[in-house]
Amino acid sequence: MSTTGGAPELGRLYNLENSRNPAQLAEMTRLQKSGECLFCFDSLASDADHPLLWESESWVVTPNRYPYADSRLHLLLIPKKHAADIVDLEDAALQDFWEGLRWIHTHYSLSHYGLGVRCGDCRFTGGTIQHVHVHVLVGDVDAPGHRPIRLKLSSSVAVT
Repeated sequence: MSTTGGAPELGRLYNLENSRNPAQLAEMTRLQKSGECLFCFDSLASDADHPLLWESESWVVTPNRYPYADSRLHLLLIPKKHAADIVDLEDAALQDFWEGLRWIHTHYSLSHYGLGVRCGDCRFTGGTIQHVHVHVLVGDVDAPGHRPIRLKLSSSVAVT
C-alpha cells in the first residue's frame, strides 16, 4: 500500500465497521465502490460538504461532516498528500501542520481543545478512512448535562 502516493488499494481505504451513523456509512460505501479517497485534495476541494476554511501548500482545514457527539467544534486538519501515517509526510508538511493548528487556535479564539489522530490501518485504529487527518475538538462544556467527547482510538477485527 502506498502511503505517500495515490490512494491505497480498494477495500483497504475505508473501514465501514467504524462508521458512526447511517448517512456516514452510505457515503463511505459509495466512496469505497468508486475507489475515491474523500480526503485526497482533488476530491476534498470539490466536495461542497467539506468547505475549505484554511489552506496551505500541504494542509487544509475543514469542518467534520459527521462531528462527534458532545462537541461544540469539530474541525479536521487534512494533509493534501495521501498518507496513512503522519510520520510518512515530508518534513515541510509536518512543519506546515503547526501553521494550520495556530490558525484554528487564533481564528476560533480557543482557550481549550483536544487533538486526535489515528495512524496506520484503520481496521485497528478505530478510524473510518485510511488517509491521516487530525481532529481538533472542543467539547460543549457549557451544555446542560455536559458529557465528554469520546474518540475511538482502537478497534479489533478478525484478520483472515
